[in-house]
Amino acid sequence: QVQLVESGGGLVQAGGSLRLSCAASGRTFSSIAMGWFRAAPGKEREFVAAINWNSDSTFHADSVKGRFTISRDNAKNAVYLQMNSLKPEDTAVYYCAAPRAGRFYSPNYLPSRPTEYDYWGQGTQVTVSS
Repeated sequence: QVQLVESGGGLVQAGGSLRLSCAASGRTFSSIAMGWFRAAPGKEREFVAAINWNSDSTFHADSVKGRFTISRDNAKNAVYLQMNSLKPEDTAVYYCAAPRAGRFYSPNYLPSRPTEYDYWGQGTQVTVSS
């Protein structure tokens, strides 16, 4: 079982930056990939970024590539999302997510679909004003 708690959201002007954090509990954190998703009002949950268990591999959605960076600190059981050059269209609730340990054959697989994740945080609101 993994419990996830996001923090760091808020209101920021276009062009600004925010850093989201996700604190994870559970003994399997350091062995699983982690992901960030977001959901804007009236829209489906959208993949943002994923990182493998040891940070050797990351994957970012085209919409955020070059502006957002996912990272993790296994010693702190935490995953982060650094968001730069924010745009009004980045406004959404951001969710941290984790798959069940052992779900995928390869520990380096980077899941990008919501159905590939088993545990979700409660979300943190990010609002970007124009």
